[in-house]
Amino acid sequence: MLAGPVVISQLGHTLVQTVDSIIVGHYAGTISLAAVSLVHSVFMVVLVIGLGIAYGVTPLIAQEDGKSNYQECAQLLSNSLWLNIISAILLFLLVYYGSMFAMHHVDQDPRVVKTAKPYLLLLGVSILPLMVFQTFKQFAEGLGFTKQAMTITIWGNVLNLILAVILVKGMFGIPPMGVQGIGIATLTDRILMMVVIIWYVLKSRNFKQYIQHFSVRFIDFSRIYKIIKIGVPVAMQYIFEIGAFAVAALMAGKIGAMEQAAHQTAITFVAMTYMMASGIASAATIKVGNSFGSQNYFRIQKFAKVSYHLVIVFMLIFAVIFTVFNQYLPYIITSDPAVIPLAAQLLIIAGVFQLFDGAQVVGLGTLRGMGDVKTPTFITFFAYWVIGLPVAYFLGIQLNIGVKGIWYGLTLGLLTSSVLLYFRSQYIIQNKLKSI
Repeated sequence: MLAGPVVISQLGHTLVQTVDSIIVGHYAGTISLAAVSLVHSVFMVVLVIGLGIAYGVTPLIAQEDGKSNYQECAQLLSNSLWLNIISAILLFLLVYYGSMFAMHHVDQDPRVVKTAKPYLLLLGVSILPLMVFQTFKQFAEGLGFTKQAMTITIWGNVLNLILAVILVKGMFGIPPMGVQGIGIATLTDRILMMVVIIWYVLKSRNFKQYIQHFSVRFIDFSRIYKIIKIGVPVAMQYIFEIGAFAVAALMAGKIGAMEQAAHQTAITFVAMTYMMASGIASAATIKVGNSFGSQNYFRIQKFAKVSYHLVIVFMLIFAVIFTVFNQYLPYIITSDPAVIPLAAQLLIIAGVFQLFDGAQVVGLGTLRGMGDVKTPTFITFFAYWVIGLPVAYFLGIQLNIGVKGIWYGLTLGLLTSSVLLYFRSQYIIQNKLKSI
């Protein structure tokens, strides 16, 4: 019940980017589509840093709610708000000076860069309302209210789609805006989502006992530091994972365009199943955090087991689907007869790949609920960058196995991460049980 709405929200974020690309591709042309692709590639790292920092408050809220410490929950919300506003400003500066600079130095078509700059600027501005939205969203989810954020996200995505079509194509007397129209739609959508979730949290009866202690004037650096201690490592975990898959895509491109296209086709399906696992991991964080706060360590053990069982069942179902329909699924993404057979082979590997991917993300969620983020950050770095990528390069490039070799390396990295994170969570839980 907790995981379902989170899954839908995250799938909505993924699908809206896909839809934006389709709109631009149909109505604004190839240069504009390339500009959107370029912006998303340089903006994604900035975005996950912000999302990771915002996520830091969720396990803390869950733990304090487990202690029925409503005043502390409100004060954590106040400090999370200030932290995320400051982070948004710094991330905007990173976009404006860092990402803009990067676009000019990655050997891209000057027409693409010129088209991309206004869009990137608008996305940079939209970080502020997005981070404020995430503040209240993570607060609500930390208390176990996930459906409301899902509803707001769904309607926000529908609004974004409608505005994007109107502005990009040029309708109702509005001149065609191209890529800039996508940026305006995204900014408008995020501002409205921010306003709605603030209104909901401040006015809903569900949060009355918490919000009576809330004040934007309450600033405490010790609480901000507590959030940072969780948020920054979570952001680094996201960066290590996204960075690893970005490097894997570059390796596939080094082999050839067909291999890169097959990699992208297969990874699109894996990304969808990852959202399912990520939702279960978020639910694990909330329930484990709540139990950790009330020092109910037997309950932690039960929720950890249930989370692993759920994710394995879901991933096994999708493994069967990928295996049985591997010859047909690639047609959803591409019609290239040279790409489809290779993508079909990768989907077989994906069946195993995603089992470990699901297990490792649930491991991360369980450990976050207990406030353990430093060691898992080291584990993700070790698994992806010390094991996964070097093996992927050795098999795919050095031994000339091709893109399948790259996927074998990624699978080994995910296996390493899932095993180490599982033993880490069991180690902490068993130590807590012994202390009773």
